Amino acid sequence: MTTAPMTQQSIDELCINTIRTLSLDAIQKANSGHPGLPLGMAPAAYVLWTKFLWHNPKNPCWFNRDRFILSGGHGSMLIYSLLHLTGYESVSMDEIKRFRQLHSRTPGHPENFLTPGVEVTTGPLGQGFANGVGMAIASAHLAATFNRDDFPVVDNYIYAICSDGDLMEGISYESASIAGHLGLGNIIYLYDDNKITIEGSTDIAFTEDVTRRFEAAGWHVSTVEDGNDLDAIEAAIAEAQDVKDKPSLIRVKTIIGFGMPKQGTNKAHSDAPGEEAVRETKRNLGWDEDAHFYVPDEVYTHFREAIENGAALEKDWSDLVAAYTEKFPEEGKIFNQIINDELPADWEAALPSFENTEAKATRAYSGEVINAIAGKLPSLIGGSADLAPSNNTSIKDSASLEAGAYEGRIIHWGIREHAMGSTMNGMALHGGLIPYGGTFMTFSDYMRPAIRLAALSHAQVVYVFTHDSIGLGEDGPTHQSVEHLAALRAIPNLAVIRPADAHEVREAWRIAINRRHAPTALALSRQKVALLDRTKFASADATAKGAYILSEASGGAPKLIIIATGSEVGLAVQTQGVLEAEGIPTRVVSMPCWEFFDEQSDEYRESVLPKAVTARLAIEAGVSMGWAKYTGDAGDTLTVDKFGVSAPAEDAFRAFGFTVENAVEKAKKLL
Repeated sequence: MTTAPMTQQSIDELCINTIRTLSLDAIQKANSGHPGLPLGMAPAAYVLWTKFLWHNPKNPCWFNRDRFILSGGHGSMLIYSLLHLTGYESVSMDEIKRFRQLHSRTPGHPENFLTPGVEVTTGPLGQGFANGVGMAIASAHLAATFNRDDFPVVDNYIYAICSDGDLMEGISYESASIAGHLGLGNIIYLYDDNKITIEGSTDIAFTEDVTRRFEAAGWHVSTVEDGNDLDAIEAAIAEAQDVKDKPSLIRVKTIIGFGMPKQGTNKAHSDAPGEEAVRETKRNLGWDEDAHFYVPDEVYTHFREAIENGAALEKDWSDLVAAYTEKFPEEGKIFNQIINDELPADWEAALPSFENTEAKATRAYSGEVINAIAGKLPSLIGGSADLAPSNNTSIKDSASLEAGAYEGRIIHWGIREHAMGSTMNGMALHGGLIPYGGTFMTFSDYMRPAIRLAALSHAQVVYVFTHDSIGLGEDGPTHQSVEHLAALRAIPNLAVIRPADAHEVREAWRIAINRRHAPTALALSRQKVALLDRTKFASADATAKGAYILSEASGGAPKLIIIATGSEVGLAVQTQGVLEAEGIPTRVVSMPCWEFFDEQSDEYRESVLPKAVTARLAIEAGVSMGWAKYTGDAGDTLTVDKFGVSAPAEDAFRAFGFTVENAVEKAKKLL
């Protein structure tokens, strides 16, 4: 077979075809991947990365960089090729060759915690789109808070490449609506409009007018008719940059798998094309078909101008920040703390002591903590999915964040729980902010994909989930959380804290703020909880250990252990009183967080739940799933293993057996 030589190509063509052939070679070597997007969108990505994107390959964490998100994360070889070619040390040629292999930095979908230069973890379609909206909110808020005339210390764009699949997912509708409402002109998204999905033409399921949809949501929309027209792509991005009061969507009409034998069809979307198809594609692109993982020297030279350019951009910005700090020392101090991911040294002193508190719902205590610490934590920002009066999430001395008034710290996500979760991930991963968001715990179902990705991405997000059980009462089983604690506890790296009183709420927030690289979910009650006199009961300081002895048995040697969480801790204490009066030494353990308890030493866990005491009763107004780990085979639970009822809270609890009498009876049966 005669080898097809390289054709004479311009530097632009060489660079674009290098992206394409690198992607092809890596996918074929791995025998899996998605060549369609990298080959079709290589020209648009090339223009963006070489003519517009502010980034520094030698410092991927430079704060004022533009953020680039590959929302269609299945096309991950596109971003890996770009990172390698522009000089990111995290993606060497060896890593390109290890695409999709164990422990490589080039996994099947981009992972922010694994590969420097990757901003967010994408793959579940629509999530990157929404993450970008969150990043744009963060950037707009920080700019409004800190920028001064002649000192634009926060001045970046959020770029993304999104696909048909991204736009079909409901999360893109929710987050596009927020972005349009807020007039986020720092968003520029390139839509890979190739008319193809896995099953075939998009016409089989997706025939809406995308332009009119986004215009109706308040976006600026333009179209590039030919995805290989570099001048048109450049002009469209420049035009989008001039639109300051609207997010921009650029429809780039591409041919999926450009150059492949089956270009323009669903056969070019995913899977390795095969050796012969790779050779034919290279011939079609004017490439040496026997050249594998080949990068011409002039391509490296051209792409790696990004190193010098990026260093200059960062130096200019650093000089600007230094001058800003000198002129505005107080703002400069706070800004430098934020960009360096530092907390104020004395913020914990603002936490309320709750020494003379009254009986309230834990949601109310949470609201008090938020407002106590907000003044010391300028990075704390959040709100609710249209439930702020119920979730107690508003920072009372702050304004709302709205279009043209981005300095506000109260965010109104509207009735869009999924978008709230996904945009909070983007805010956290942008850096500089600690976002929190509230809704009823039952509606965590609507945002579960975002919660899972926060945990996977090591994003510091705080979920304020109120109305955490049948205790919400009259709204009934549609709103009453039953299985949700178990479902949330099943997510690795997510800490689920269900505090029993004001003191545990305070400690839960202390933990959540100090937990810099993982999300925390607070499960909070609607109904009032018992007042626990901490001069008589153990300190709540041990909340961080997940479980602790709240009230010891008489004589210190229990025959029975009652374990409880949240509002049911009060019932456990009452039950202990009856049992102790009848001569049964009973220990009460408050277990606000399973995850933290499981992380403790064997010695500590044994001290709280000694193996010798097999009579154990767990009390929690949720499903029993998972409690056997702590009660053992000889133990029992007082839980809710069916849907709730519409009734006043006290009646609902009584109907499900959450009474002292029933708890005492269950406990005695264990002895």
